Amino acid sequence: MAATDQNQPENLYAPREPIFPRRVMGKFRNLKWIIMILTLGVYYLTPWIRFDRGPNLPDQAVLVDLANRRFFFFWIEIWPHEFYFVAGLLVMAGLGLFLFTSALGRVWCGYTCPQTVWTDLFILVERWIEGDRNARIRLHRQKKWDFRKARLRLTKWIAWFGIGLATGGAWVFYFADAPTLLTDLFTLNAHPVAYTTIFVLTMTTFIFGGFAREQICIYACPWPRIQAAMMDEDTITVAYREWRGEPRGKGKRRAAQPERITGAAGEKHGGTSPKIPMPGMPSGVGKPPVLELGDCIDCNACVNVCPMGIDIRDGQQLACITCALCIDACDDVMDKIGKPRGLIDYMALTDEQAERAGAQPRQIWKHILRPRTILYTALWSLVGVALVVALFIRPDIDMTVAPVRNPTFVTLSDGSIRNTYDVRLRNKHGEERPFRMSLTGNPALRIQIEGTPYETVTVPADTAKLVRVYVVAPADSAPAEDERTEFRFWVEDITNGDRAHAESIFNGRSN
Repeated sequence: MAATDQNQPENLYAPREPIFPRRVMGKFRNLKWIIMILTLGVYYLTPWIRFDRGPNLPDQAVLVDLANRRFFFFWIEIWPHEFYFVAGLLVMAGLGLFLFTSALGRVWCGYTCPQTVWTDLFILVERWIEGDRNARIRLHRQKKWDFRKARLRLTKWIAWFGIGLATGGAWVFYFADAPTLLTDLFTLNAHPVAYTTIFVLTMTTFIFGGFAREQICIYACPWPRIQAAMMDEDTITVAYREWRGEPRGKGKRRAAQPERITGAAGEKHGGTSPKIPMPGMPSGVGKPPVLELGDCIDCNACVNVCPMGIDIRDGQQLACITCALCIDACDDVMDKIGKPRGLIDYMALTDEQAERAGAQPRQIWKHILRPRTILYTALWSLVGVALVVALFIRPDIDMTVAPVRNPTFVTLSDGSIRNTYDVRLRNKHGEERPFRMSLTGNPALRIQIEGTPYETVTVPADTAKLVRVYVVAPADSAPAEDERTEFRFWVEDITNGDRAHAESIFNGRSN
């Protein structure tokens, strides 16, 4: 029987133990509430903000118009050929994440990450319905499903599903006119893609925020692994002052003393001086040596409020999102036992080492302003300035030219050579504009627009129009040695005189 047991493979998978964070109050918890309200408010309400752009243009302030391949952000309009603006914003977002992580640790994860924000909201709803930590633990451990447990769970799941549905619904409103799409959704006239997107986002929000929670941060998100390269010993993060808190001990084991000196830093703290007799010392011979306890009373308040279920006293960990709720919990306990706050606090690892050695920690700005953060700030600012300059200098008219390659040129009956080009004209104004086309580079070449004897074409408001254009070289033109002639297309807005150009090549016989 023993041999059979030895041959059985070891189970390397540990089933997840649900985490039930305790309610906590404090400045960091209040900050998280404020950030949650702001971020969720921006997400849910932004599609409903109106912005008048004039006739023939959408009045939704923020709109990703996939049908017309454009992005609207208040007065800014991004066209497909201007995707470099989107790429630049993504680069700025990445550099900003690097900057804040190197300076302040995982503040993105702890305060503004969507997984954190929605999980906080789901935990709040769970607490409202099922009670605080102890009540939720008792309900979880209750094996028998009676009416009360079924009612509480069903109520909670319905509330979670409602939040997920609002989340998925808000997302699709960014891609179409929100009031119109809302009506179409309720009348079942919306596109199937809209319903599919809402269903997928509803279920992912429901599962990630309600059930997976910390597992998304630990196993699915790559950032905990990447952040190690962004941080160093000068990064400000949530940490435990081990020199001050250890050794831990319960308050009831403490002996009253008027004053004690805690830690190597020589910082004096008033109140009792807890001491325990050293083990192995003989009794009855004078006064035995004692071991002084630290400020940590091992109440586990920091563990009970942690949404990741970790113990910050064990040091820096991959699962820690630096939400700082453990700081609020520990400060509350320190106030109750008459000890100074800051046993758990935002600090750099170099500060903890300095305090342990009796030195003063560095000032905050010296941790933030260091070569790494200065480099990230400079790169972030450089990209931002470049995008702003490019935004203000971009023209209101634009054109792209694509030569028709099959055939590269045609010889007409009179002996002249004709090349064909597809020219896309973009009118970024709010009204239609007449555009005049011309070319320079070779005076023998002449231009002709398909379907009209004129050299002008009208482009509707805020539209890109594709025009077939012919460039013809007279029959008596002397052939060039390489049979390729460079020239430049020009387009002029007749209304205000704005001009744009594009380079191209004429194939065949030409001067």
